Parts: sequence; structure tokens; C-alpha cells
Amino acid sequence: MGDGEIGRDAIAAVETVIRPYIRRTPVIEIEAADFGLGGHPIVLKLEVTQRAGSFKTRGAFANLLTRNVPSAGVVAASGGNHGAAVAFAANRLAKPAHIFVPEISSPAKIAKIRGYGADLVVGGARYADALQASEAFAAQSGALPVHAFDQRETLLGQGTLAFELEAQAPDLDTVLVGVGGGGLIGGIAAWYCGGVKVVGVEPEGSPTLTKALEAGKPVDAATEGIAADSLAPKRIGKLVYPIVRDHVASVVLVTDEAICAAQRALWEAARIVAEPGGVAATAALLSGRYRSRPGERIGVIVSGGNTTAVSFDR
Repeated sequence: MGDGEIGRDAIAAVETVIRPYIRRTPVIEIEAADFGLGGHPIVLKLEVTQRAGSFKTRGAFANLLTRNVPSAGVVAASGGNHGAAVAFAANRLAKPAHIFVPEISSPAKIAKIRGYGADLVVGGARYADALQASEAFAAQSGALPVHAFDQRETLLGQGTLAFELEAQAPDLDTVLVGVGGGGLIGGIAAWYCGGVKVVGVEPEGSPTLTKALEAGKPVDAATEGIAADSLAPKRIGKLVYPIVRDHVASVVLVTDEAICAAQRALWEAARIVAEPGGVAATAALLSGRYRSRPGERIGVIVSGGNTTAVSFDR
């Protein structure tokens, strides 16, 4: 699959290819009153139930199934979830995987990557350091790089989430999406293409998309905060930027405190467990950073279940 338009036809084609390997994750409606809000029920897309724990599995399989994988296998840099997804996909397809993660990656994600049998290297302070190390490894080994967000196949794979959501909840007015490097929001915006309002949500400590839109191009941003292991690359992807510029309605910022509160609220209202990066979109709604219009039907992406928030050790 070469360079070409990232749009509905291409996303639908990739969905057919990856369908045997991914879960069609459920949606549930939660009464707004359960969160102390008014208005219509809120539709949650539970990508926390995806194989390997996040939407990243979609993009991982899209890469491995539509690109030529050399004998050296694949290599990926990740805050954790992308690494787990690539390791899982490689394991299922019997391909070698080499994963580079920074020191801030959570123990739950590191354990998952190791559990899938990948060659794992932990080093560097942030995602950018892991990316640099992975690029050096790719050049030396000949392994195929699988970028976490700035790769056409990755964007098409993540767009399959919106392909599913449109069929599951066809009457949505707005979808709230957490943003890191932009692979998920880019894929979702490419699918809806303005037909549904797409709103990005970023932690205040890592405003990659906000800074890009202010500058008119991808630029470096801070990489701090509680969700830094999943929503804090240095900058938004080059392929992502024009899609979000043209098809994302707005971007809002949320605090670490709002993210923690959203984690608690999802658990208390529906027994849904998600990592900090996975609840950023929920946090925007519950904290009032995104204010709904009367009658607005809102969908919220909940993705990222690789957390040690729940332990079954006795």
C-alpha cells in the first residue's frame, strides 16, 4: 500500500484486511446524570477492550498486513501501548519484533510487551529518545519501522475505530478524542471528514496539537503530565497535521487533576478501568472544558487499559 489519500475508501479497505485480527469493541450508553451532567446519554466507545489493551492494535495490524515485513522483523518506538500492539501483532503473525520504550513507560505496558515475546529496550527519558534509538536500530538491522502515528497505514488502521463507531452510533453529533501524536484523531477525522464534529483533547502538560495549530505546522511542545507515557510525543505527526487542520473542529486542554477525576468517575459509574491517557476525552466532558450544546449527542473514545490501577494480588 503506497502513499495515497487517507480517506473513507482506504480505511474501509484496511478494515476488511485487519478484521480477523482485531475486536469490534463495544459501545455503551451512560446516562449523563450518572456523571452529574445533563443532556442526552453519553456514548462510550470502549477501546479499552481491544486486544493488547488499546486502539493501537488496529494500526499495528494494518502495518504488518499491508507492508512487506523483512526477515529482520519490525521495530517500533512507543510510550508503551503502541509497543504492546506491535509486539502482539508480530507475535500473532510470527514476525520478530523489536520495541523501544522510554523509562517513563508504565510497568503494566512493559510487562505486556515482554509477555508477547518482543525484544524490548527500555531507555531514555521520553518517547523522542526511544524513537531515535529505534531509528538507529532500523538503519543497522534492516527491520521495518512501524511508526506510532506518522505513518499512512497506522492512520488507516486507527480510522477503523470510526468505521465501527459510525455503524454502532450513527446519530452522534460530536466525538471527543484524546490526542498524543495524533494517529487516532487523524484516522477518526479522515473517516468522518466533517460529517461529525471531532474534538481533540490534550493534557495541559503535552499540548502537541494545540501548539501545532497555533504555529500553523507541527512544532515541538512540552512532554509532561500524568499521561506522558501515552499522550506526550514532542510534536504532532506531519501526515496527521493537515487532516486535523481541515477536519477537527477544536482542541481543548485538560488538567492532570481532571484526568484522575475521570478515571475515578468511569470506575464508579460503570466499573470501567482505563489508564490516564485513555480518559483524557472523558475528562474534557466531566470537567466542563468541553461544554455540550442542548440536544447534542456526544461520543467519547475510552482507550488504553494497560494500567496497574486494579490488582488481583492477594
